[in-house]
Amino acid sequence: MTTNIADAVPRLKRLIARLRGKRMGVLGDLMLDRYLWGTASRLSPEAAVPVVDFVEQSECLGGAGNVAANIAALGARVEAFGVIGNDESGRALEKCFRTASIGDKGIIADAKRVTTVKTRIIARHQHIVRVDRERREPLRSETEQKLFRQVIASLKKLDALVFSDYNKGLISDSLADRVLSQCHEEDVPVFVSPKASRLYAYRGARVVVCNIEEASRFVTHLLVDEKSIEEAGRALLAHFGCGAVVITRGEKGMSVFEESSPRHLHVPATSFEVTYARVGQAGVERGATGRQVFDVTGAGDTVLSVLALAVAAGAPLADAAMLANTAAGVVVGKLGTACVSPQELLHALEDIRR
Repeated sequence: MTTNIADAVPRLKRLIARLRGKRMGVLGDLMLDRYLWGTASRLSPEAAVPVVDFVEQSECLGGAGNVAANIAALGARVEAFGVIGNDESGRALEKCFRTASIGDKGIIADAKRVTTVKTRIIARHQHIVRVDRERREPLRSETEQKLFRQVIASLKKLDALVFSDYNKGLISDSLADRVLSQCHEEDVPVFVSPKASRLYAYRGARVVVCNIEEASRFVTHLLVDEKSIEEAGRALLAHFGCGAVVITRGEKGMSVFEESSPRHLHVPATSFEVTYARVGQAGVERGATGRQVFDVTGAGDTVLSVLALAVAAGAPLADAAMLANTAAGVVVGKLGTACVSPQELLHALEDIRR
């Protein structure tokens, strides 16, 4: 069943106001996204690569930190939980959390770990290369136990908890299973973006969100048509033992599968073109058949963030998915790791209605 987002716009606009003040926790792999901005007008004589003349450097929250930033940008109160290194990048990451007004008491600095840093070199709005600095070994048992205690101590204050797993060693089967069990006891809904196919650890989650490539990997075959996607969605409901599965499909929108519904819901992608210059503004080209994607960095984080926050605010999953889909349409029109503001989301919904 395909939903008509235009018909839902009035209630989605009302939903945005209800997001403010919700208490959300984000547990996952925290990363620093570092951008080196410059210009390029010549090739290197040493190799067929551009020479980038450095202009400036900027830093922002990446990974689970970007999920937290997206939630905070919509007015919710957020507490982040994770582990960073006791290094310069970790201190830069902590500064980013403070700037975004995100609680960082649940972030542990471990001298034996390295803060994950993804450095992107951008020249004239073109992404030239990305350099990753990271280590993926599991947490030490004492660090995992300390992190677990931090999460559990905060559960009674949370309306929902988001797991943002980038497979960097933070979330083990044991940690996921113990946190999920405690969340179930405290009646705190959990929203999960998994990178590893944890068969039992995420059982009982309210929603599992994955993209179509991840879904294909989880069910061990390619998803090439609507029938295979529907079969995969149903299989993943049983696989994860969760209440719902959302499969994001890029330019084809997303598919929503609920354990309680025999039919899945298809939320189509925004059917108009959005450019970076027009994000959150009127003047959208009506003749276009799809969105102009400026940069897909962090779009999955936006879907997870908005969907979890909307459900925590009392929205039905279908409405939460439509709002998350709209938010992702805004974010892909921006360069680099980005968030969507309530005003941008309202403008995007108004554009859909026109």
